[in-house]
Amino acid sequence: MKDRSTMTPQQREVASVFHSWSAQSTLNPLMVKSAHGVYVTDENDTTYMDFSSQLVNTNIGHQHPSVVRAIQEQAALLCTIAPQHGNEQRYRAAELIIDHSFEGATKVFFTNGGTEAVEHAVRMARLHTGRPKVLAAYRSYHGATATSINLTGDPRRWPNDNGASGVVHFFGPFLYRSAYNATSEQEECERAIANLENIITFEGPNAFAAIILETVPGTAGIMVPPPGYLAGVRALCDKYGIIYIADEVMCGFGRTGSWFAYQNFGVAPDLVAFAKGVNSGYVPLGGVVINEAVAATFNDRVYPGGLTYSGHPLACAAAVASINAMQNEHIVENARRIGEEVLRPALGELAQKHQVIGDVRGLGVFFALDLVTNRSTREPLAPYGASSTAMNELVGACRDEGLLIFNNFNRLHVVPPCNVTDDEAREGLARLDRALKVADQYYVG
Repeated sequence: MKDRSTMTPQQREVASVFHSWSAQSTLNPLMVKSAHGVYVTDENDTTYMDFSSQLVNTNIGHQHPSVVRAIQEQAALLCTIAPQHGNEQRYRAAELIIDHSFEGATKVFFTNGGTEAVEHAVRMARLHTGRPKVLAAYRSYHGATATSINLTGDPRRWPNDNGASGVVHFFGPFLYRSAYNATSEQEECERAIANLENIITFEGPNAFAAIILETVPGTAGIMVPPPGYLAGVRALCDKYGIIYIADEVMCGFGRTGSWFAYQNFGVAPDLVAFAKGVNSGYVPLGGVVINEAVAATFNDRVYPGGLTYSGHPLACAAAVASINAMQNEHIVENARRIGEEVLRPALGELAQKHQVIGDVRGLGVFFALDLVTNRSTREPLAPYGASSTAMNELVGACRDEGLLIFNNFNRLHVVPPCNVTDDEAREGLARLDRALKVADQYYVG
């Protein structure tokens, strides 16, 4: 056994903890000691602005006092209880979630996180319809367990894909890198819907249990769907008897400036997978919002699924406090305003200043910068499915500026907490502006 007394905290972390999505020999984790609001502090007492919201989940920032207090009070009363029993925090959390959901939402099934929420939403849809296949988009991420990783449309699926498991992938709309040779959002929308219906037709209309869509894809690039697209998907689902699952794990609970992202587009799904922002990840929690028809399937039929920690009291208490804080402090409205009044115009100005920014897109506090080496060819600053020297140096420059940023392939995602202030947002963007100078040298267009 190693002598841990001679090791630094980071060395002990690397030696003993197996990190997700990482080659273990190249790990260099930031050792975080504490956090508050939009700031995190490392073991060396260096403070950073958290413009990543960790994994886009601390929607109300770090250490919100009312949520911390709710967890403490619940821990003093009841730390855990088996899911077959009832609990006040569980039903209160479910009621609040339903109240902010679509018309016809009737029940909530609680999970430990987003991946499990997706797994159970798909299971419910298959059992409800008696059909095997599920439609999922390329450029998507739905989780890392057996079903959810097969649904995922980005390269993290590849090494885990031992068979499609009834999943049929398709290209959703994304005008900046159109799969449909479209020249306008209307063309992109119409062609994407037509392609989706063709796939349904040729794969077998009676074979599909569900379609699952991130309302606004998160890790895959924050591609806001064009007007009419989600309404078109809803119409296809109604036409062919397909369950519409909205994956709101990342884009829900204020992130796009509405309680759920689908509310920006005037559509109602049948099932909603959620997690992350429901309680800002203070205690792991996810779940599925279920409509009346799907819920009724299991009135007299046993639902074959469950989790020991489903509706955990500490997690649900955190959700109740978090949702109440979002209501009382107008955090959802703040996210919408910050997006329109601060982030969108400021990021547009950065794009004028830095040619390496090929595209700016987003809603609320959910924006992406698509970075390119040439604006004409739209050659990405890192290849699809990989990183590059340029991106690595840019992320390092952000760190040097005291800015934690979310990056994936050739993109930076600007995703601060939903309750970020105007001054904090502008300070973070100023740090990003300085860091982007490192990437400018790689622009060759």
